[in-house]
Amino acid sequence: MVRSLAERLRAHEQQKARLAEQEAKLKGAERKARTRRLIEAGGLIDKAALLELEPNALYGALLSLRDGAGDKDQISKWTALGGRAFAHEARLRDAGKEAVVLSFPAALAKDITATLRQAGFRFSKVMQHWEGLARFDEAERLATAHGGTARRVAATVSASQPQSVAAAAAE
Repeated sequence: MVRSLAERLRAHEQQKARLAEQEAKLKGAERKARTRRLIEAGGLIDKAALLELEPNALYGALLSLRDGAGDKDQISKWTALGGRAFAHEARLRDAGKEAVVLSFPAALAKDITATLRQAGFRFSKVMQHWEGLARFDEAERLATAHGGTARRVAATVSASQPQSVAAAAAE
């Protein structure tokens, strides 16, 4: 079947339009990824308590970091320091928290579900309950305030754990 010149031109224009659309999607995704990275960097600067520096001082500090960014040993040290700091913050944040399940007799209003999410809970569609890490007394107050119940999730010990860990978990 022989296609006319007009049909071939139309097909070519459609292909160009599809490629332009794909390119626009890729640029949008790249822009979003860059924006996310910039927001993360700003958050890290704030977390390191450097946000209060004057702009020139902050820029100078970042330039001095750039000089060490080519040194793999320095990057390893920075990575270890950052990892320890994040782990320490996580331990402090989760101190006293345990796995808790909240159950409610009926579906909850959106404002209540927003409160549960803000408290660190997520809804399990499979189990039809809310679960998360929380201080039990706070979770219980939250559940009873909305007609639900809270229960602790017992820590399970797997067969692959050493006996000393299993004994500590049993205590």
